[in-house]
Amino acid sequence: MNNVANASINTFGPSPKADFVSPSEQLITLTYGQLVQAIQEAIQPLQDRIESLEDTLASQHGEITNLRESVASLEKDRDTLSENQLIQLRLIHELKEKGKEPGKTELSRAEKIEKYLASRPDHKATFETLKGHLGIDNDLLGIAIKSLLPSGKYAIVKTPGDKRKRTLVMLPR
Repeated sequence: MNNVANASINTFGPSPKADFVSPSEQLITLTYGQLVQAIQEAIQPLQDRIESLEDTLASQHGEITNLRESVASLEKDRDTLSENQLIQLRLIHELKEKGKEPGKTELSRAEKIEKYLASRPDHKATFETLKGHLGIDNDLLGIAIKSLLPSGKYAIVKTPGDKRKRTLVMLPR
């Protein structure tokens, strides 16, 4: 057994054999066709990968183009909506301004109140009396009275004896 072990050790020993050549120093002989085929086989996975990346790039370019078109469309819609909102705000403002000015009905009621107060000897009337005379509710009476007050000819006072009631008074000129 020792002989077999010694023979194995001597065969694979640390000293290289005289006819041994390292793989990096070996001379390989290939034909031109074999070399071209070996190179093509070596670069084929890289070419496939490049082709796959080019396809991905082309599809992503198409997606980016579609997204840009969508964004442009959304921006156009947003601009249209903004313009519409501005128009609506202007119309609302105009309506509010119109609402501040008394209309024909309010002016007609104000004239009736003015004539009624002028015909009374004390030139005053409670809101209840004015509502009954005109046949309107509190809100409409308030609007009519508001159109009279800026002239400076009228004042609102509390009714003597009942502080919950109010009276419209025509001031002397």
